[in-house]
Amino acid sequence: MAPAQSRRASSRAGWMAPPRLSWRFTAVLWRNLLVWRKLAVPSLIGNIAEPLIILVAFGYGVGALVGEVRGLPYILFLASGSICMSTMYAASFEALYSAFSRMHVQKTWDGIMNAPVRLDDIVLAELLWAALKSVFTAVAIAGVLMALGISRQPTLLLAIPLLGLVGLAFAAIALIFNALAKGYDFFTYYFTLVLTPMTFLSGVYFPLDQMPHALQMASAVLPLTAAVELIRPLVIGEWPVRWLAPLAQLLGTTLAAGWVALALTRRRFGR
Repeated sequence: MAPAQSRRASSRAGWMAPPRLSWRFTAVLWRNLLVWRKLAVPSLIGNIAEPLIILVAFGYGVGALVGEVRGLPYILFLASGSICMSTMYAASFEALYSAFSRMHVQKTWDGIMNAPVRLDDIVLAELLWAALKSVFTAVAIAGVLMALGISRQPTLLLAIPLLGLVGLAFAAIALIFNALAKGYDFFTYYFTLVLTPMTFLSGVYFPLDQMPHALQMASAVLPLTAAVELIRPLVIGEWPVRWLAPLAQLLGTTLAAGWVALALTRRRFGR
């Protein structure tokens, strides 16, 4: 078989082959946790500093002008959306910059694969680790919300595992761009052109019905919109009225994006 044909056949196999997983992914996950533990405090501070600044500045500043939104104090409305936004950014940053460093710059993945660990195990470990790290951020922000008295609802605790699913969805999407990236500058486009617009189109800062109908239609397919729709009621102390559709959307995003990320990573490594 010619080299070009061989590469095409390998690429098709990468897309069609199911994940080849083993329990060895737990060792990779544990390795990432041990490395992060040395920098846990500055890492958490870095992840929650910006959302807390936004929460205080907009929540108390703009909130004094806005008053209430749908019967809620604006700071509570904003907090219930910003915890989703923070989870999104934490998972994305870990699955982009940190994972790219381990994959491409430090060659950590190559070193791990010298042991009996498959590439698929590494990708799964990176996905789970990015989601787990985003949960750490969500827990820290939830603690601040409780300390400030913004939300002390028991249902806030139920939001934490669902925020883990939010982290999984955005980590899976980010790993697609990680597999395509040639350098760190590539990620600027993702943050600027994808994540930043998503924060303004997903109901974080204002209700979606304030937007034109066309933007409402576009917003409906965004994973952050599904996250806010699922999490906001729990933060304010209510049960989600419409929970099945956003939950299915987040699960579908995780599975579809995870499959694409795995296939593209296999192609990058020629596996």
